[in-house]
Amino acid sequence: MVDLSVAIVSWNVAPLLDRCLRSIYASLSQKVEKLGTSPPESPRGQRPLRVSSTACRPLAIEIIVVDNASTDGSLQLVRESHPQVQLIANPTNAGFARANNQAIARSQGRFILLLNSDTEVRGDALARMVDYMEAHPEVGVLGPQLLNADGSVQPSRRRFPTLATAFVESTILQPWCSQGHLLSRYYVRDVPEDLPQEVDWLVGACLMVKRQVVEEVGSLDEHFFMYSEEMDWCYRIKRKGWKVAYLPTAQVIHHEGKSSEQAVASRHIYFNSSKVYYFHKHFGHWQGEALRAFLLCTFVIQLLVESAKWLLGHKRRLRRERVGAYLAVLRSGLKTP
Repeated sequence: MVDLSVAIVSWNVAPLLDRCLRSIYASLSQKVEKLGTSPPESPRGQRPLRVSSTACRPLAIEIIVVDNASTDGSLQLVRESHPQVQLIANPTNAGFARANNQAIARSQGRFILLLNSDTEVRGDALARMVDYMEAHPEVGVLGPQLLNADGSVQPSRRRFPTLATAFVESTILQPWCSQGHLLSRYYVRDVPEDLPQEVDWLVGACLMVKRQVVEEVGSLDEHFFMYSEEMDWCYRIKRKGWKVAYLPTAQVIHHEGKSSEQAVASRHIYFNSSKVYYFHKHFGHWQGEALRAFLLCTFVIQLLVESAKWLLGHKRRLRRERVGAYLAVLRSGLKTP
């Protein structure tokens, strides 16, 4: 019986992936060995790892890395330095949601942990999370406290967005509204970040989900190439009556955006088209189309501003890159499935 399946999707972040995998072993007391003869060999020829934990009984874990066509030596790293890890090598970039679903389909654990490749687990965070899930059967999804590299808290708690929130959050309006009620509510600033609590959804850099929840609700919606897939998943899970919880006594460092920053135009397109799709899916056509029109208008404004700065000779290389990214967004139309 596998207690915990750790699913890691990776794209061109080999050094961070190596640190992530090593942090998993360290989190579970660094006592890693192949299981003995009691659990039978799985059909895939892989046995889970038996790991002694300081926070609970020994856990049987498996780690599944899904590589989305990396070109930086990630495959070689896993094969040579982490042979105990199950590796799925995609020939093309399948996207974050689909790649996680590949790992979920292969996994055998009672709990499934979706863990970004740009994270590092601190202390006995994973064992603490398993303990919490076992003690709270009503909780279907659990997330730790995310930290920046300098140790400061990275906001990860969220309430479900309204259309007004979507017009402001991560758009050109956010700097003007950052301390207003709308975003304070969205980022749950009214509840202390050091208290365990129920939330609407959590940033998907590290999410633990019960196997029963996946069987009941289904896996991630693959129409989300990346971004907003965890929000959609938590929305569907809560509608089925499960709780989503935040556990600050478990901590994970998140080196945010290290994969997506390699493709700026694609990041803009996927982030914003996912927002549009989320509103189409859960709130109807007109809300989705209103959001799409607004977001495209914001990119027109940003394109004009960056073009003017380029004409004035201000940091022309930077302006050229941004103009190219914004043109790509406008050409995409932020289309949704």
